[in-house]
Amino acid sequence: MQRIRIQPRSNWQSKVEELGLLYHSPHGKVYWDESAYYQFPLWQITQIEEASEQLFQLYLAAAQHVIDNNRFAEIGIPERAIPWIKRQWEEEPPSLYGRFDLAYDGILPPKLLEFNADTPTSLLEASVVQWYWLQDVHNGLDQFNSLHEKLIAKWKDLKPYLQGDVLHFCHMDNWEDWMTVSYLRDTAHEAGLNTGALLMEELGYSSVDGTFRDTTDNQISSIFKLYPWEWLIDEIPKGTDETFFRMQWIEPVWKLLWSNKAMLAILWELNPGSPFLLPCYLDGPRKLTRYVRKPFFSREGANVSITDPNGAVSTDGPYANGPWVYQQLAQVPQQQGNYAVLGSWYVMDQGPAGMGVRESTNIITDNFSRFVPHVIKD
Repeated sequence: MQRIRIQPRSNWQSKVEELGLLYHSPHGKVYWDESAYYQFPLWQITQIEEASEQLFQLYLAAAQHVIDNNRFAEIGIPERAIPWIKRQWEEEPPSLYGRFDLAYDGILPPKLLEFNADTPTSLLEASVVQWYWLQDVHNGLDQFNSLHEKLIAKWKDLKPYLQGDVLHFCHMDNWEDWMTVSYLRDTAHEAGLNTGALLMEELGYSSVDGTFRDTTDNQISSIFKLYPWEWLIDEIPKGTDETFFRMQWIEPVWKLLWSNKAMLAILWELNPGSPFLLPCYLDGPRKLTRYVRKPFFSREGANVSITDPNGAVSTDGPYANGPWVYQQLAQVPQQQGNYAVLGSWYVMDQGPAGMGVRESTNIITDNFSRFVPHVIKD
């Protein structure tokens, strides 16, 4: 695993914009960064794939454990969601994808930092933009990247199970979410699905017949949302739970378990010593001397603090009241002054599907951490 400096393409901005990546330089900062790339031999890619598959199986078992032992309150699951999590876990409604964030030094097995299982972004960059970069810069080399094909295959699998004739796509009003949802709609279209789009605040409710509606008053039966369940649960109109949860949500409400960082502690409790996990606890750091404190539900590196004899680091944000999970500090590799975290994508029933590298000069990855392409070369 090497970081190699390179000259960016002279017209890279227009090239990535043609592919839909309009979020390449937010607030004057570089997000898409092709002044370098990461090179992996094939055996390391195989190790990342194997780790991702093993972690997926561990999450399946951990979710079943929480449900069987009724440990919802312990990990901060809202009471309103519990009966629907139990019901939909058994019903197995459609679910699409997730992203494992991994610390990997290129030698020891990758270590799980967290699982973005509900609203993962950086998808367009990982699937399309770095692939076209590869064709321009390293044509003939390969990449850990079958995301596009596997997403289309998954939509085709889901098509017979979707409710209604239209799959609605819903997101917040910002460039990053718009890019992600637009790309996912494209893959759904390639799979033969009819889609519609609306902002989260445009999701309407008809008290006349008790249905949810889009901006043209069409009933919504199936909906993909790039919006966190922990927010959505608090916004469900009173008295509409039955109708609301009976809509076919992608991702389903049980993703509240997988996207919850408290599950990192459950995973360690059930699988102590796993080569893919870091020691992690709910009741404090215990004997850990170098550890990361994370809120159960947080995003973009907000309110993360690192305790380390070599120096403490912390970030601000809206999650200052916790609750918290305490995870051993991972050995995130640093090359040329940059910390790199691997995002390993997993498409449901299709398996490991690709990878994106995010890097920053700060050890805590946030929404401004740069996306850097990669290649496979022995």
